Amino acid sequence: MKKKILAVLLATGVAATTLLGGSILVSAADDGGNTAQARTLDEIKKDGKIKIGVFSDKNPFGYVDENGDVQGYDIYFGKRLAKDLLGSEDDAEFTYVEAASRVEYLQSAKVDVILANFTVTDDRAEKVDFALPYMKVALGVVSPDDALIKDVKDLEGKKLIVVKGTTAETYFTDNYPDIELVKYDALLDGRGDAFSTDNTEVLAWAQQNEGFSVGIESLGDIDTIAPAVQKGNTDLLNAINDEIKSLADEQFFHKDFEETLKPVYGDNINPDDLVVEGGVVDSEEKAEDADAAETEDSDAASDDTKDAETTEEPEETGAADAE
Repeated sequence: MKKKILAVLLATGVAATTLLGGSILVSAADDGGNTAQARTLDEIKKDGKIKIGVFSDKNPFGYVDENGDVQGYDIYFGKRLAKDLLGSEDDAEFTYVEAASRVEYLQSAKVDVILANFTVTDDRAEKVDFALPYMKVALGVVSPDDALIKDVKDLEGKKLIVVKGTTAETYFTDNYPDIELVKYDALLDGRGDAFSTDNTEVLAWAQQNEGFSVGIESLGDIDTIAPAVQKGNTDLLNAINDEIKSLADEQFFHKDFEETLKPVYGDNINPDDLVVEGGVVDSEEKAEDADAAETEDSDAASDDTKDAETTEEPEETGAADAE
């Protein structure tokens, strides 16, 4: 009998508050529809706590470990952000969010910032303000080894699990409308022939679930993941951008990778293929280097022209003297 994927999605319906390792953790169901003014940076500093929306079920980016502590790549960054803005990692107040509730939690001011594997898209950028990126990502597809999906064409007549509110849902809806999508919002059990989400997540999922492999490692465009704040919360946005820039000096996100992602991925992923330092992705760096090289070449050509003109002048003078 063909194996089916169980979409591991946390169902959280009851609000609760727990103290975890000094940091406050708040779990709340999405009640949707409400809007409220976000707290300013000054108000956050006065309160002494920054409210950060994170995943609780997306190991290794945001998850609850066997001891009940919230861990992961985004958590590691969130604690550092709290320390540098407010003085202590314990000043981070983590709130569980779901993929579909990330925008709403910012718009309703339930959280000050989202650090939940949030891919930057044009549509989302109309609703929230994204800070500089700290990670690169594409889509991936994981499926059972005995029925491995290696190409999108293999999904014809199959059921593809996607999480509501993710870029995977948007991508397949827009580009492959004939593929049947099975969408789960906050349900623990769900079945299908394959599961698609960020390739970073499916690679980790496959590592942790024997009998499954990632047959499609990169699909669609290479996107970026970034913190997000409520639209117009400029002071907080600038502070986060400044933080990301300053952390580049110590290669912070490479350290984050070593601490939180490498134990899961091992040597299967090159951190440079995933990590973004200082908010600058490789393509931007290469473009800047190309522009600089082009400028240097232009300057060098200009200098050569001037040298040639200078060299020719004595010959013209000599000819005049001979006459």
